[in-house]
Amino acid sequence: MSIPTGTPGGPGAGRSPLGLEFPQSLAVYDDYAAAQKAVDFLSDREFPVEQCMIVGTDLKRIERITGRLTTGKVALGGVLSGAWLGLFVGLLFSLFTTEGLLAILLSTVLFGALFGVIWALAGYAATRGRRDFSSVTQIVATRYEVLVEHKVAARARELLAELPGGRPDPFA
Repeated sequence: MSIPTGTPGGPGAGRSPLGLEFPQSLAVYDDYAAAQKAVDFLSDREFPVEQCMIVGTDLKRIERITGRLTTGKVALGGVLSGAWLGLFVGLLFSLFTTEGLLAILLSTVLFGALFGVIWALAGYAATRGRRDFSSVTQIVATRYEVLVEHKVAARARELLAELPGGRPDPFA
C-alpha cells in the first residue's frame, strides 16, 4: 500500500507525508529522548521542524520472558478470557431483551469460560511443549537519526551547535 504523494506537478508532488525530498543527516543519538530534545530545541528557535524527521535505526526484537507456562496457568487464563468474552456477549444480548437479565449474563459467562478453557488448552497442547513460557515482545531502535531537508540543513546545524552539551557527529 502506498501513501498518496500529492497531485502530479502540484505542491507536495513526489513527497510523502512521512518523507522528505532530499534528507540529510543532522545528528545521530543513542536514545529517542535525545533526538526529541534536539528537534524541540530547533522548534524553540522557530526552525521549520516540519522539515525534520526522527528515524529509528538498527532495530532489535526484544523478548522479555515473564514466566513459565503450566497447564493450570493456561487453563486459568482461558477461563478468565472466556468469561470476559461471555460477559460482553451477555451484555449485548441484554440490550435486546427485558427478561431474565441475570440468567442471560450467567449463562453467557459460563459458556464463555468453558469455550475459553477448551480453546486455550487446545492451543497449548498443539505446541507440544516447544514453548512452555510466556513473554512480551517489543521492537526497539538502538540509534535515532534526525534528518532534515537539504534546503535548511545548514541552518539546522548552526542552531543545533548552540544546544547545551553539543551534538553528535552525524557521520558517527
